Amino acid sequence: MLADILARLQQLSPSAGESGVVAAFELNWECLETEAQKLACLLSLFALAPIPWSLVESTASYSHLEFDLKANCTVLVERYLLQKSADDTYQVHDRIQELLRQKLEDLAEGDELKRGFCQGMVAVARKIPQTLTRIEIDRVTFAIPHLAEVTTAYQDWISNEELISALVGLGRFYQGQGTDGQVSTWYEQVIPWYEQSLLATKKRFGQSHLNVATILNNLALLYDCQGCYKKAEPLFIQALEMRRHLLGESHPNVAQSLNNLALLYRTLGRYGEAEPLFIQALEMRRHLLGELHSNVARSLSNLAGLYRLQGRYGEAESLFLQALEMKKRLLGAFHSDVATSLNNLAGLYRTLGCYREAEPLFLQALEMKKRLLGESHPNVAQTLNDLGLLYRSQGRYRVAETLFIKALDMRRHLLGEFHPDVASSLNNLAFLYSSVEHYNETEPLFIRALEMRKRLLGEFHPDVAQNLNNLAFVYSSLGYYSEAEPLFIQALEITKRLLGESHPDVAVILNNLAGLYRLQERYTEAEPLFIQALEMRRLLLGESHPDVAQTLNNLAILYCSQGRYSQVEPLYIQALEIAERQLGIDHPITITIRENLEILCRRRQP
Repeated sequence: MLADILARLQQLSPSAGESGVVAAFELNWECLETEAQKLACLLSLFALAPIPWSLVESTASYSHLEFDLKANCTVLVERYLLQKSADDTYQVHDRIQELLRQKLEDLAEGDELKRGFCQGMVAVARKIPQTLTRIEIDRVTFAIPHLAEVTTAYQDWISNEELISALVGLGRFYQGQGTDGQVSTWYEQVIPWYEQSLLATKKRFGQSHLNVATILNNLALLYDCQGCYKKAEPLFIQALEMRRHLLGESHPNVAQSLNNLALLYRTLGRYGEAEPLFIQALEMRRHLLGELHSNVARSLSNLAGLYRLQGRYGEAESLFLQALEMKKRLLGAFHSDVATSLNNLAGLYRTLGCYREAEPLFLQALEMKKRLLGESHPNVAQTLNDLGLLYRSQGRYRVAETLFIKALDMRRHLLGEFHPDVASSLNNLAFLYSSVEHYNETEPLFIRALEMRKRLLGEFHPDVAQNLNNLAFVYSSLGYYSEAEPLFIQALEITKRLLGESHPDVAVILNNLAGLYRLQERYTEAEPLFIQALEMRRLLLGESHPDVAQTLNNLAILYCSQGRYSQVEPLYIQALEIAERQLGIDHPITITIRENLEILCRRRQP
């Protein structure tokens, strides 16, 4: 242990306490050759964390130390000035570091050592890629505390460009976290550091400088990932305005800011504000970077995600396919960005009821993410969640439940209890339980998700409307009609206002509200809503979508309740044909429709 170093040093001196440590240190220092003293001073520059020997060699090279490093390292260990850990890693005790740094100031080559240390660590920062895999995270993790030391303690020894390289590298590392620990813990550690870096950068470069804009943008990204959207938005806007002012209207960094702000607006359900920013960023990137560039592919994918949320499925599919092909061509078939595109395309196919096309894409994306990012990563949890949604739609409820619970547990562990992704998992698990009529388990989950979404996203958001609709459906199924109706109406108003009168989510709520009116025997109010929902689903999703089959079945039940049997049978037959073709003969929805048709046939027999 490092504490043993002090104990051993004290044993070397007859003096006791702190003075004994200093005396023993001085005795050992005088016994060192000049080369060992230089190496000890170089090691004192590192943070109080494990130091990989590869970093020592790198910084020694930049410091022009050309002697036998390993031999002198052995001497330092023997003299109790350094402790060797496992796997060729070393560490300096905090008190020894303090004494060595005092010696560094008296060393003729002290400035050269500081400069070399900083250059070596900046070189590490510049090699940190924008998208980190698990292997890359493992490779640079041990260097991070020492790189942070450069940006805090040794800013005077690096150039402006090197400072930004160090900060950007640290930012990429922190934003790429998700494996081997809690992302929420990383946020708690890095956001205060980033805020301090922002103050230091403003002090060094002034209030309006490109480096300040970079830090603002990266800090906003961290807030965005954390779900702190109110903190993220003004920083994104400030970074965008600063970049426009300093770089002009057409620059890759301006396109980056436009894209980031658009992503935030998409998350917040402000689709009308997001679309022009996405389009502007895409056009700018095409003009500046060419048609075939990874950032162009990301812009295509982001715009496609917006179109999917808006119900513009044809446009979304075209852009998703373009982005996927471009990423494969540029990055190779095995890359985390390719996995994201596969997941996005699979999600669209699930929405369109193309379940057979969706499943292999989800499975491919999941396998790729696990191998690249590790078993415990927010992106892995996302695909587990999305695959669970597919299995729920297919009626494979037990498999879906397992995936939903696993995704929820991962998100809670990685992101903390209060995060938009956790709310999404709670909502999805609750919806699954409502599908199998486990309403006692469903209600508290929906309420928790609704409260969380209101606080994180605001009262007026598509996800909040979705939760209101889901909770209303549970109350309707339990017979709590007076509680259900105002929630349905509130959800319908929010959805229409945000997404327009003709959107699949509007059709969902109309269908459910009509179902409530049918249960209340308010048939004249229910029928036009069922018909409107049916027409919208046919138009938006196609004639053969499972949701069309469900609405046909619901309308048939309504006509049965009214005794309009001649109109019922063709609806059941049409619904059954769609369900058997799209869902299979053993799907719960298919079985329900078939049973309804059989009951009708028995009623009509003499």
